[in-house]
Amino acid sequence: MAGPRYGIFGGSFDPPHIAHLILAEEAHVQLQLDRVLWIVTPVPPHKRDARLTPWPLRVRLVQAAVADNPAFEVSLLEGERPGPHYAVETMRILRDRYPDATLVYLMGGDSLADLPSWHRPSEFVALCDEIGVLRRPFDAVDLEVLEKTLPGLEAKVRFLDTPLLDISATHIRQRVARGLPYRYFVHPGVAHLIQALGLYRLSRIREADA
Repeated sequence: MAGPRYGIFGGSFDPPHIAHLILAEEAHVQLQLDRVLWIVTPVPPHKRDARLTPWPLRVRLVQAAVADNPAFEVSLLEGERPGPHYAVETMRILRDRYPDATLVYLMGGDSLADLPSWHRPSEFVALCDEIGVLRRPFDAVDLEVLEKTLPGLEAKVRFLDTPLLDISATHIRQRVARGLPYRYFVHPGVAHLIQALGLYRLSRIREADA
């Protein structure tokens, strides 16, 4: 029998919002995933200078966001080792941890276009069984060009058709800091925690997206 199909969904999630949830659910259905593992990254390599909310609090936010979906699971994997946390190292650990699983890494089209600049990208591609990519009309992705740099990539890409929502974690943080409504941008459990813990209200409005 074939092993389980796991989607790997990594990010800083500061905070997780409904666009994250929609992407994860569409990946779950369209890619026929048994489970989506949400990997909360403590120190994203491209955000080393960003003032992120402490990792344990971001984990709590993601746990609140996914608690009512049995196909979603929060992974504490990247909190078990020091940063920076590169995707290739995360995938190698997951490959060892789930040797019989099909591992499907989830990303946006912008990340796919930037993949050659990632840390050890060829090794990363080799560790992925499939790569689920959010298809957006404004992403400049040329798979033929990418294939020349990263052989084997094109055969692993699976595009997802999802609703286009112009929502970002930066926008939500700005709205909270300015006292604007935000509860419909996030899961109710996340909105409750943001209010209860006073998140983002006293922090400076950060420009780095999450």
